Amino acid sequence: MIRQESSYRNYAISPAGAVGLTQVIPRYWQQTCPGDLSDEYHNINCGTYILSTYNNKAGSWPKALAYYNVGPAGYNSSSKMKKQGEKYARQVKQHHNTLKGAL
Repeated sequence: MIRQESSYRNYAISPAGAVGLTQVIPRYWQQTCPGDLSDEYHNINCGTYILSTYNNKAGSWPKALAYYNVGPAGYNSSSKMKKQGEKYARQVKQHHNTLKGAL
């Protein structure tokens, strides 16, 4: 997921304002993950918490990854957003397989 989100760049900032390795959007997650989201340790812990929360809500990792990309509301709002989230999940899975194959 970090490869897809930030290409391993700790200080990446998206046009939407997402920061760090896991590209957390502070305006949505600052209450849940207070502190410096540009700090690697804090950012990864927050991103992991978000993804885990989405997995519990969605019931599967692919759907949780789609939620991570477009949000649960976005995923459920239109077929375009759902397809975007599903594409993101496939890309993350491909990165996973590439890394796993390198071992």
